[in-house]
Amino acid sequence: MKIYLLTHERELHRATNTGALALDDSNEIVERILWERVNPNKDLVRLIENNEAVLLYSKGVLSAALSLAITPETSSPVSKVLSSTRIEDYKNIIIIDSTWQEANKIFNHSAYLKNSPQFTLKMTNDSLYKLRANQPKGGLCTIECIIEVLRLKGQNKMAADLSLKFAQFNG
Repeated sequence: MKIYLLTHERELHRATNTGALALDDSNEIVERILWERVNPNKDLVRLIENNEAVLLYSKGVLSAALSLAITPETSSPVSKVLSSTRIEDYKNIIIIDSTWQEANKIFNHSAYLKNSPQFTLKMTNDSLYKLRANQPKGGLCTIECIIEVLRLKGQNKMAADLSLKFAQFNG
């Protein structure tokens, strides 16, 4: 399993970036890829083109970008977001690592992401993250998404370790 953090360059310098918490303690499961608008990562594009990667977003994330693609009948975005999309079926998971506003811009300016299979975490609890403002209701920060993916993939020890690290960071 591999989790790719598609990271906006501004996140590299933000003390509030939670994606960085997973980079050191994930046994190389988590990898950061710098998002570039005009020069997308070729390996990531290839994974998407070969249906070998899924774009993960939590409820609220990318909602503005995807809202035009929602149908009343399915309540799901029309592009490859199918009710049958299961994160368990993918070894490669892409998470956009940026602010909510930047995540929407990244998605809107990246045609290859729009063509990727997409999976939404359906959480019953709101985010515990309190170091940034303007979080959409039901949206999770990057580390919370990583923790949930690890749990879904049976990596419970690593998920628990990252949860403790996040609690200390968020303190």
